[in-house]
Formats: sequence, structure tokens, C-alpha cells
Amino acid sequence: MDLFSAAFDQHLVAPLAERMRPRTLEEFIGQSHFLGVGKLLRRAIEADRVSSLILYGPPGTGKTSLAQVIAAKTTSRFIRINAVTSGVKEIREITLQAADDLHLYGKRTLVFCDEVHRFNKGQQDALLPAVENGTITFIGATTENPFFELNSALLSRSTLFRFELLIPSEIRLGLDNALKDTVRGLGSYQVEITPEAGEHWINFANGDLRRALNALELAVLTTPPENGVRHISLEIAEESIQQRSIRFDKAGDNHYDIISAFIKSMRGSDPDAALYWLAILLEAGEDPRFIVRRIIVHASEDVGLADPAVMLQAHAAANALEWLGLPEARIPIAQAVLAIATAPKSNSTVAGIDRALAYVKKHPTGEVPAHLKDHSYPGADMLGHGQGYLYPHAYPNHRVEQTYLPPNVQGQTFYIPSGMGQER
Repeated sequence: MDLFSAAFDQHLVAPLAERMRPRTLEEFIGQSHFLGVGKLLRRAIEADRVSSLILYGPPGTGKTSLAQVIAAKTTSRFIRINAVTSGVKEIREITLQAADDLHLYGKRTLVFCDEVHRFNKGQQDALLPAVENGTITFIGATTENPFFELNSALLSRSTLFRFELLIPSEIRLGLDNALKDTVRGLGSYQVEITPEAGEHWINFANGDLRRALNALELAVLTTPPENGVRHISLEIAEESIQQRSIRFDKAGDNHYDIISAFIKSMRGSDPDAALYWLAILLEAGEDPRFIVRRIIVHASEDVGLADPAVMLQAHAAANALEWLGLPEARIPIAQAVLAIATAPKSNSTVAGIDRALAYVKKHPTGEVPAHLKDHSYPGADMLGHGQGYLYPHAYPNHRVEQTYLPPNVQGQTFYIPSGMGQER
């Protein structure tokens, strides 16, 4: 180590998000569904009995941080490899050394790989035998769906934990911790932040604590103090991320008003308005899965049989979101929205099932007509099941008139075609 490297303290120049990584499970924020007190993974980490894991979820939700917490807790030798630069040769050297450590000294080896989806087939195959026989414990972190990116053999030998986007209260806790911590955070500064500025960062973060911490650090470090205090307004918060504030309260009326406007614009066949409200939802950080769910519902509720292909567009958008993520998925999502907005409209599907449900709730359940009953088991013929059934494909146009409703329900009409589009 030379004079310059001795004077260099990586901790002091690392970004705030890096400095504020949790050191213990108690400092870890979020993912209580599998890291809460008493949960299986938490108990395994505390007991230093972690098995091979795949950590899957959006950026900034704690995957790498959890691996570092495990590294600090475990007595195993901890090795971090890079999915891009660690070739098959390096992986084999690691597994051979791990085997020696285990057999000669009883020392286990834990290997962590961030962005494991970048592992090619050769790298995965080289790693697999050591994972399979327990020579190493493997932890892989990825933002991509592991069922698409990893081979089934490696997946079957690992436990998958899905990380969720952090909720606003968790993002707020992370920001507060950074502002209070005088060693790793910004606690040595006197900072006053307006509620609007804090809410803007939380909305901008969209569940990613790293984004919020980066914005906070930039705002604090670039704002000159006045009488020793750095005042952070909404304007400064917007400048720190170069993104303007969008009024969108996820827990309030404004949220539901915008969702309502989005839905009604699609239903009302206004493609420009539908795209406008969609853009606001995306820019404000609404969960894109929520948006896609609404699109799927209204492809059936408002278009339905007038253009059945619109439902395929909606499901294709959902699939594209899982494969691509944002921002690329905005394009197929917009395509599905435009398909709904420009399609002929029919609500006969929702009206039909609602009529049927209302009838079923108010009337006794009708008996299945004998000719419609299952007659595939021995003795069914003796009960008269299936007798008199007319097989439609044996008749012209594959259709034949016969009774399909119970006697007490005959004459009821549930489906009323709208006469629009293909339903005509």
C-alpha cells in the first residue's frame, strides 16, 4: 500500500446509497414477508444455515444488501464473483478450493453473484455440480425473471425469494436514517426538507431506495447553507433528479380520480385522453402491473366480443411487461390502451355474467337435465345419464336445437348481444 492509497478512504467517497447499506438484519428495510421476525430466511441467516438462494426483484430493493448482511453474519468463506468477467476457469478454481476447504478444514464457502441473469450456459454448468453436492452455497441476485434466464437444474437446487418494491413508509425510513446517521450518512449537516420535497423523492423512487438516496445526497451537497442550515424545497428536490413533480397521491382521491379518468377515456373511445392519463400514471410511479390489470379488465368489460382480439393485446402487454420491464414496456402497454380506445365497444360480457350471477343468488339451483349429465363412468347409463344427448358436430353447421338449461330456468336470457363490431 503506497502513501496515496493509504490516504484514500473508499467509504468517504462512496455514494450515500452505498454507505447506507444495512450491516445487520435489524438495519435492513423492507421484505418483511420473508425477513420479518420469525420468518424462515431470517432464522436461517441468524443461525448461519443459509442454503443456496436466488434473490429476484426490482433494483434498489435490497438484494445485494441482503447478500452483504449474510456475508457479515456467516462463518463461511465469502466470495463475490462477477457474472460477466468470471469465466468457467475461475469458477472451477473456486469450486476446487471450496472442496479442499470443506474436506480438509471443515470450512464452508459461500459464493455470491450479482446480476446472475448474465451467467451464460457454460458458467451455470460449471457451477452446478458444486451447488448440487453442497461444496458451495450459492447466492444469485437478479432483476430479470430467473425462470427465463437460469437453467432449471440450478433453479431447482436453490430457493427463490422475490423482492417487492419498497412501500413509501420504507423509503421514508431510509431517507430519515441517512439524515440522522453522522458516520455514514448526512447527519453532520443541518438540513431542513419541506414535506413536499420528501414526498416528491418518495414518489420518484417508485420503490427503489437507491434512487431516493441518490437524489437526497445530490440535493444536500449542492445546496449552500443559510445560517448553517441547508433548506431543501420542492423546487430543489425536482432539480436534484431533473424530473418535475406530478401531483399524484397514491393514497388519496387524486390517485383514484386519475385511474378513473384513464378507464373512462378508454371506454369513451378517446385515444388521446387515454394516452395522456397513461403517461401521468407512468411518470408518477404507479405500479405498472396495476395499470396492466386495469387494461385486461376493460378489454373484456368495455370491448368484449365486439373485438375479441383486444383481449389478446391486453395479455400481450402484461407479458411484455414481465419480459421487458419499463421503460420499454411502455410501448406494448400503450398499444393495448389504444386498441381498447379505438375498438368498437360492447359490455354484453359483463352484463351477461352479472345477470347470471344475480339470478343464481336469488333462485334455487336447477337440476342438470338428464341428457347433459356425465355418463363416462360405469353404471351411468342405468341412471339415464346422457340418454337423448344430441352431439352438435353430427348435425349440419355443427349446431342442433336441444335444451341446455334446467326446467325452472328455461326462458331466461342472460347474454344479450350488443350488435357492435364482430358481435353483430
